[in-house]
Amino acid sequence: MGTDEDPAAENALGGFLRARRAQLRPDATGLPTSGRRRVPGLRREEVATLAGVSTDYYMRLEQGRERHPSQQVLEAVARALRLDDEAVAHLYRVATPTARRTRRAPRVERVAPHLRRLLDTWSDTPAFVLGHALDVLARNRLAGALYAGFTQPDNLLRMTFLDPAAHHFHRDWDRAAESTVATLRRAAGIDPEDPRLRELVGELSLTSPPSPKEGDSYGSRREGFCFVADCLSGVLR
Repeated sequence: MGTDEDPAAENALGGFLRARRAQLRPDATGLPTSGRRRVPGLRREEVATLAGVSTDYYMRLEQGRERHPSQQVLEAVARALRLDDEAVAHLYRVATPTARRTRRAPRVERVAPHLRRLLDTWSDTPAFVLGHALDVLARNRLAGALYAGFTQPDNLLRMTFLDPAAHHFHRDWDRAAESTVATLRRAAGIDPEDPRLRELVGELSLTSPPSPKEGDSYGSRREGFCFVADCLSGVLR
């Protein structure tokens, strides 16, 4: 059995730090803003100063050359980047990835019968159940009607990026795309070697869909969708 190699997943920490650094304005941290700046947000050396670490060490974090930052360093970097609780949790997930695993079969996600019955009782509200990779595992009648314009309404990620109907369906497609990518990145932070996630990312990379700005897509909040439940453990109970 072989192992999967994914450089982007292996340096998820660096991508997250760069994106959050680019979002933070110097004046929000009390740093001087005089002079012309060539990069949006903070410079690496400014984050290092705010976190109380050397510039070289912080550069190694972003470049993926430092793979074992201590809890104290992560806390200091989180304070320097003004991360909220959810972003801090994401920082810890990408900084302490699970051990590399051999290739495995996708998990089987099922919806409990009582939850299916609950969906059917919501006759006035479109409702659906999503899996960890945004697969639509179950929907009620109104949700089926709501997404009837999509060619294959079985995964929100594919629907958002690969189906032309999405641009007519979403009043603000950019925001919907940013929210969808943020959810995908959070799932990848929990388990970057998940076969279903890799399959979706590979499919999207082959079709080269338009994507939101990197900094925005690294947000950690899920916005824009109503989730009935997340199927994170394999079976909804």
